[in-house]
Amino acid sequence: MSNTSVNSPAKSEHNFLFWFHVLITALAWLGPFLFSWWLMATAYGIVTLQFIIFKRCLLNSKHALDDQQDVTFYTYIFESFGMTLNRKRLKLWVRNIIYPVLGVFSYLWQEVLHFDPLLFF
Repeated sequence: MSNTSVNSPAKSEHNFLFWFHVLITALAWLGPFLFSWWLMATAYGIVTLQFIIFKRCLLNSKHALDDQQDVTFYTYIFESFGMTLNRKRLKLWVRNIIYPVLGVFSYLWQEVLHFDPLLFF
């Protein structure tokens, strides 16, 4: 998937808030296996509300990640590994699709398939 609108690689400072962002992004993906589905659905809802209200991720500016040119935290991570994705499409997925899907997955994993979360019930 190439992106013809990429002018330059996304840049970010690797400060404490960058690593905190890495941690909470990892927890977003691992959360359905670790925490109760209702906790995860609440967290995903808060993240989604942030995108709706502020039209951006509030943590990005705290580690100097510029939201211009459809850059997201995921964009920065993928581009750091040499992957070039369509930034606009990735932003659409991150801001509108991924977190609701993870919320539904959390519910299905725990309530329908009966897998208990590993850390918090």
